[in-house]
Amino acid sequence: MAESRGSAPRPSPRFVLGVDSGGSGLRVAVARADEGDARPLASYTSHEPVGTGPNGIDAHQLLKQLVPAAQDLMRDTGARRFDAVCVGAAGMATLGRELRAELPGALAEAFGVRRLALAADAVTAYAGALGQAPGAVVAVGTGVIAMGTDLDPAGGWHRADGWGHLLGDCGSGAWIGRAGLDAALRAHDGRAGGSAVLLDRMEAVFGPAAELPGVLYPRADRPAVLASFAPEVAACAGHDAVAAAILSEAARHLAEAAAAVCPPAAGSAVAFTGGLLHLGEPLLTPLRAAFEALLPHARRVEAAGDPLDGALRVAAALAADRLLLPTDEKLLRVTG
Repeated sequence: MAESRGSAPRPSPRFVLGVDSGGSGLRVAVARADEGDARPLASYTSHEPVGTGPNGIDAHQLLKQLVPAAQDLMRDTGARRFDAVCVGAAGMATLGRELRAELPGALAEAFGVRRLALAADAVTAYAGALGQAPGAVVAVGTGVIAMGTDLDPAGGWHRADGWGHLLGDCGSGAWIGRAGLDAALRAHDGRAGGSAVLLDRMEAVFGPAAELPGVLYPRADRPAVLASFAPEVAACAGHDAVAAAILSEAARHLAEAAAAVCPPAAGSAVAFTGGLLHLGEPLLTPLRAAFEALLPHARRVEAAGDPLDGALRVAAALAADRLLLPTDEKLLRVTG
């Protein structure tokens, strides 16, 4: 039916852009700005990670991938412009100086973007899992980091772990893999705490025990190599007490990280997210027990989405002037 004469024209659709940059590559998506959950309409994935240089994350390399991908997504969705953009990046807090300096001007020039959020990937993981609700999120994969907030701007964000495989990341894939390899080498040496079962799996995956240092130490991706052994530990947990104990200790570390950042209010929501959860019940069963013991006041919820979903949610909230998550110079910086 045609619109009656004098009726107000329908408003043009509004669009937002979300970006997730991490160790496995770059993901970009477009969503409608006026949808509460900012569901992606179209997306792009590159398996080429953005590198780092003397000034941290390489802004020019990120833009080289991002700009043409966003242009293609604009054509696919019919978007004429982006009302807001959120770029979430692993290392933003410590390595994001160049991104914070370069991206606002570059995205304004390429797309006319005026409202931009630059976020640590832990923040976009939080937004993807819980939206803009108070609570805590533990993102666990090769590494682990926990973020929590009560949404009070004065309180800001609370962080636990995320210190890397040499100093922390307790309970992560790298941590579990290293603990499993340690148990295997103990069995090889005849020391206490060893596991013959894990020794067999280690040699099947990496070769003779005596050659493991030469295989592991020269690798630039040591955390990922360590984490690659975590599924082997989980597979052995059902019939090996040492492997089961490693998974139980990992679960306790993850629950401790959640407890460290969770708001004290009764009923605070806590979500665990990330690829390590795919280990299944060998990890999830002790995680449920550790959660009940350490966070009796909180309620565990399923993560609603991933970091790319979180970037879209932040962008949509920014476009609507409804961003409730605490801003922070390094964790969540907003311009425009």
